Amino acid sequence: MSRRMDMPRAAHALAVLMAGLFCCRSEYNAAKLKVSMSSTQQVLAVGPFASVKDPWRPPRHRYLRRLELRWALAFIIPYAAVFFAFFVYPLGYALWMASSSSLYADLIADRSYLPAVVSTLLFVGLGVNLKMFLALLLSGFFLRPSWWIKALLAVFILPWLIAAVQAGISFHWMLQQQGLIDGLLFALFGIEGPIWLNDRWLAIGANVVAYIWKWMPFWTVIFLVARMTIPRDIYDSAEIDGATGVRRFVHITLPLLANLYLVCTLLSTLWTFGDFTTVFIVSSGAPTGYSDVLATLGFRYAFDLGNPALGVAAVMSALPLLIPIAILLMRRFQMSEVRL
Repeated sequence: MSRRMDMPRAAHALAVLMAGLFCCRSEYNAAKLKVSMSSTQQVLAVGPFASVKDPWRPPRHRYLRRLELRWALAFIIPYAAVFFAFFVYPLGYALWMASSSSLYADLIADRSYLPAVVSTLLFVGLGVNLKMFLALLLSGFFLRPSWWIKALLAVFILPWLIAAVQAGISFHWMLQQQGLIDGLLFALFGIEGPIWLNDRWLAIGANVVAYIWKWMPFWTVIFLVARMTIPRDIYDSAEIDGATGVRRFVHITLPLLANLYLVCTLLSTLWTFGDFTTVFIVSSGAPTGYSDVLATLGFRYAFDLGNPALGVAAVMSALPLLIPIAILLMRRFQMSEVRL
């Protein structure tokens, strides 16, 4: 009977204890919320100028950063000085020299200028396009795995490795009367060869051939490496479908290399407009300056006639052709990646 009377009392005590714990918990949460609100009000009272301080860094760290800055300046300043001295200043000075409109009137009036423009267009147009197309074809030949083809490739790139001056001198002496070419024509066919450098079109053709012979190996290697990146599975699938030989080249290789081919052609065009060595050494502008290009004509104006401003104007007159090519090249790089 006593146990039954103790059980309600214990339940009542337990309920009182739980109510006390709940009240303490509520008071604790209220106090915590009050402290948080007071902290927020203090932060807001400081205003917008309050900022968190940077973490403390040891003096050695700041010393290393100053040391890195000094090394960076030590590498950048010489390059910037050389770039300004040998590119920015000469280019700006050349533009200033060729800024007079009367110089271009003198160019048009000179009888050597228009033939030089025609020779430049022929030299660049024929030289670049024939060189790039032949390089694309030869890259497929050198892709074969035979050992003798690899040995022939090593011999084929020798013209690109030698200096342009030596190559031009060799061509110049071969084209002389009683030179190597005329001697071979007489020995093999019993005919006397022409005087190559006394005819304008033969001289321009000689310049183009010498230029192609010198620079075609470089672009052949470029296209050869590009062909190696084409997956072999594509060619195997095309062979199963019956595409072999010319059809495989036209429908597979050429579309895959078209983007690279265009970029390389644009780059080569820009470089060939400034080619001075080939024409100056091979034909020397013979006959009487009719095979000169704008680069060699500008040299003759500046040094032979003693008129540097006219020489710079002759070279700068090619800018209306060079600027659109450069813009097209840059847009090509921005619009899409140069990839296979």
